[in-house]
Amino acid sequence: MFDLTGRLALVTGAGHGIGAAIAVALAEHGADVVVHYGRSAERAAGVVDRIAAMGQRATAVQADVTDTGQVDALVDTATGFLGGLDILVCNAGHLVGRVAVADMSDEHFAKVTDVNLTATFRTVRAALPALRASDAGRIITMASLAAHNGGGPGGVAYAAAKAGIIGLTKGLAKELAPDHITVNALAPGYIGDTDFHATFSTRERRDATVASLPLGRGGTAAEVAAAAVYLASVEAGFVTGSTLDLDGGASPR
Repeated sequence: MFDLTGRLALVTGAGHGIGAAIAVALAEHGADVVVHYGRSAERAAGVVDRIAAMGQRATAVQADVTDTGQVDALVDTATGFLGGLDILVCNAGHLVGRVAVADMSDEHFAKVTDVNLTATFRTVRAALPALRASDAGRIITMASLAAHNGGGPGGVAYAAAKAGIIGLTKGLAKELAPDHITVNALAPGYIGDTDFHATFSTRERRDATVASLPLGRGGTAAEVAAAAVYLASVEAGFVTGSTLDLDGGASPR
């Protein structure tokens, strides 16, 4: 099951963390992968090396996902290298910073929305012609537990952007169904083996978050990647417009 042999994938924000884990997992199941990164060429090169060691084609491409021209060029480069596109994983995003609403500038709110929500829209739009040429296109977006529970302190803008991802995913799923393209979101909670939470939360807060989870532990990037592999597969062909929560039971509904 979940054989991705011959499938062609672009993963944004794949130089580290969850994005890197997804890129490697797709390759482990047979896909060729373009690894997009924003800043760290060295880390992205390491991901490419891991994929190449499996015998899959891979290359790293830098782009600023908040710039339409760069996103268009990214997709052109990716489809040129791969020879098409079957799987698009829009993982790029960032909390940017924790700012209370009373202290939040228009610029901060716009920046958080741009890098998380609008960037996903830009990337999907640019990739649509290639995905429509696929026999079974797959789009996977990245929401968050914050979309359901409002996020942590100073995370209002991030929570709003990630909630927007869920709405965007549902709308795209309806619009693109006639093109045989499925669109689904992943909504991770506390993923402990990435630098996301360590960057924006104290050790005490991270420990308290883990202690509050029904499963009693944080998740891993590999567990998120496994869900992405499923959603990218033929076996998930009847799943679209859904959000898959990976949060250890933090938000049962």
